Amino acid sequence: MRITLTVNGEDHTVDVRGAESLLHMLREDLALPGSKNACEHGECGSCSVVLDGELVCACLVMAADAAGSTVRTVEGYADGDTLHPVQQALLDAGGVQCGFCTPGFVVAAAELFDENPAPTADELREALAGNVCRCTGYGAILRGLESLAAGTAGSVS
Repeated sequence: MRITLTVNGEDHTVDVRGAESLLHMLREDLALPGSKNACEHGECGSCSVVLDGELVCACLVMAADAAGSTVRTVEGYADGDTLHPVQQALLDAGGVQCGFCTPGFVVAAAELFDENPAPTADELREALAGNVCRCTGYGAILRGLESLAAGTAGSVS
């Protein structure tokens, strides 16, 4: 089946196969490897993308169901060599280790900051509840995002 969709502001026409997931299509057909394939059950958040304005796990969405949709992946947040403020805050705080969970955290947090530029610590935790990190223990991730929310990003040590 041939579908057309917009990914990170660019129109694409893709041949999707049977039960192919949106995640597989993004990674394999569109060469956008940022969204990670960790659990394939929608439990870890590593494959989070924004589909028509909603945060979703791309591993749970059939590629065919994304026909006519607009998708934003982690690759769609940086502006060239300039990182999105969420990406920079995580980097500054040491909130990136193996990097496997980072794309999901970036997408979920960036969407929150787009809606609410100064979320509380509780709002941050709620927005990130669908993401699992196995390396950092969440402390550095939360410190970086709390710093961004407080307007002190860049001064995180």
